[in-house]
Amino acid sequence: MQSPALAIARTPLVAVYGTLKRGLRNHHWLDGATFVGTDRLTTATLYDLGHCPGAKAEPSHGVEVEVYRVSTRIFTGLDRLEGYRVRAPAHGDYDRAIHATAFGPAWLYLYNHDVSGCPAIREGSWRPTG
Repeated sequence: MQSPALAIARTPLVAVYGTLKRGLRNHHWLDGATFVGTDRLTTATLYDLGHCPGAKAEPSHGVEVEVYRVSTRIFTGLDRLEGYRVRAPAHGDYDRAIHATAFGPAWLYLYNHDVSGCPAIREGSWRPTG
């Protein structure tokens, strides 16, 4: 994968689907980003991990995402939050890949670990419990 500066130069949009969405606990990581809009991705399935969701690149009926235009600084913070490893993406908690959205290509963080036994969300959005 690419460093945050090269990645953002290539694709300045990020699609978020969990705790980074408006009104949820990690949205502050997007302070300074520009909200572009919402979309439904059919190229990803969410899995309820309990405290957050994890996405896998699997077909779905449309999971809800929010799309943001971000700076290199914000993207670097998101990489840190998501446990993304620039030099070894497959060994971090999340990898990232570009997915098509209604607003153009956007980065999506994909969960690297096993999701056996986790409820799949193939349509709609993840909601925190408790």
